[in-house]
Amino acid sequence: MPTANAQPLTITMHPQDNVAIVANDGGLPAGTVLPSGLTLTGHVPQGHKVALAPIAQGAPVRRYNVTIGYAVQDLPAGCWVSEKLLRMPDARGLDNLPISTEARQPLPPLEGYTFEGYRNADGSVGTRNILAITQTVQCVAGVTSFAVQRIKAELLPQFPHVDDVVALEHGYGCGVAIDAPEAIIPIRTLRHLSLNPNFGGEVMVVSLGCEKLQPERLLPPGTIPIADQREQTDLDVVCLQDDAHVGFMDMVQSIMRQAETHLIRLNARRRETVPASELVVGVQCGGSDAFSGVTANPAVGFCSDLLVRAGATVMFSETTEVRDGVDQLTARATTPDVAQAIIREMAWYDAYLQRGSVDRSANTTPGNKKGGLSNIVEKAMGSIVKSGSSPISGVLAPGEKLTQKGLIYAATPASDFICGTLQLAAGMNLHIFTTGRGTPYGLAACPVVKVATRSDLARRWHDLMDVNAGRIAEGEVTIEALGWEMFHLLLDVASGRQKTWAEQWKLHNALVLFNPAPVT
Repeated sequence: MPTANAQPLTITMHPQDNVAIVANDGGLPAGTVLPSGLTLTGHVPQGHKVALAPIAQGAPVRRYNVTIGYAVQDLPAGCWVSEKLLRMPDARGLDNLPISTEARQPLPPLEGYTFEGYRNADGSVGTRNILAITQTVQCVAGVTSFAVQRIKAELLPQFPHVDDVVALEHGYGCGVAIDAPEAIIPIRTLRHLSLNPNFGGEVMVVSLGCEKLQPERLLPPGTIPIADQREQTDLDVVCLQDDAHVGFMDMVQSIMRQAETHLIRLNARRRETVPASELVVGVQCGGSDAFSGVTANPAVGFCSDLLVRAGATVMFSETTEVRDGVDQLTARATTPDVAQAIIREMAWYDAYLQRGSVDRSANTTPGNKKGGLSNIVEKAMGSIVKSGSSPISGVLAPGEKLTQKGLIYAATPASDFICGTLQLAAGMNLHIFTTGRGTPYGLAACPVVKVATRSDLARRWHDLMDVNAGRIAEGEVTIEALGWEMFHLLLDVASGRQKTWAEQWKLHNALVLFNPAPVT
């Protein structure tokens, strides 16, 4: 609870808003008089909304100058506007949207910024030097995991310039409708995961032998760029059902022998100075609260603009968390074709949710609501600001790989682990993740910079959060200053000069493939 002498602090996002959020730790008790003279009629928890004026039943409740709901009863000024007092608006239709209407004066480019990265044969750049072992099917996961533990303990110490060895474990590969039209999504996701810039082009595969997703289907000839004038050879596959394998340990030894070949080549690589334009940064939020759209996400948005000005690529995603701002996105599209691609992905996802008999309201979690987010409309307005203000220059369907730079809308589910997996498949080499409620999320394949929306979370999780954006709400730092701070931090992390907390603790979430096709 707030101390007796704590100065009441509320945050209003727009002059036309008729609600504000309470910023004080622990919230504010009934009878608190705000600096405006408004008296609270009851306790209002931190991050939750207070009515700034009387709101009649059926009248719009506005935050971010957007209608986030309609009052289900008369609401007096000073009352707590909880989620139960709001009726969510209907989703915005996908017709008659503004198409490339938001003309922006281009900001001057940022030149001269660099980081130390690993150049790859396909022209991409890694921020880490990792051996990834691809798996065609979940059946081999236990054997591969055992082998990876042995590789880390016995081989990796001999190769000091290799950062890690990771198994690309997943739940796909067999028992699925492999020829269904939408099966292309998990297949291309796993294919492109294998080619992530942080893996240096060294692809090895562990297969069972009888699975539906055969290695040649996963990685057809010509898929893997070859460095150092080496000729294209057969795909490097360890098949556990091969007659040559006699016993479990023989399988493990086979995986270890093949891994050593790749480790030797990876160990010969060195970091070199590359322009900041080689960064591919995915932005995401999880465990969001009402401060996400006030502190962390706006700062990330400013940082995103800096990255785009430096020539880098920034991906924002989470379809259900931007769906209610679709008009903002289509207006920012660089061309009508890009706007139509945004609409196409939104329509596909609307149909996907409808097939499951749910709508976008299924997105918000109990933690989101406890943190002050009443519904997906309010959550979306705070989520979308991670994308900054740059024009949207491209769109990716789930599992597709990047082919251009700039600000990209990569369509993904909002699930943290699925979104992160798809952004890795697109080519992400660095990740920014904001959180209000707190999550120890991390990725083995890519550094994850964690940004806390509140100072209380940053203090309690001091060895999990890399950046405290709560300082913005407390007036200690501006959005712009924190955006620049994150920009420089990203260059240091990308260069290996600094490790994130998730890297230090080796906190890694599982890869989760998005599979909308039937399971047999």
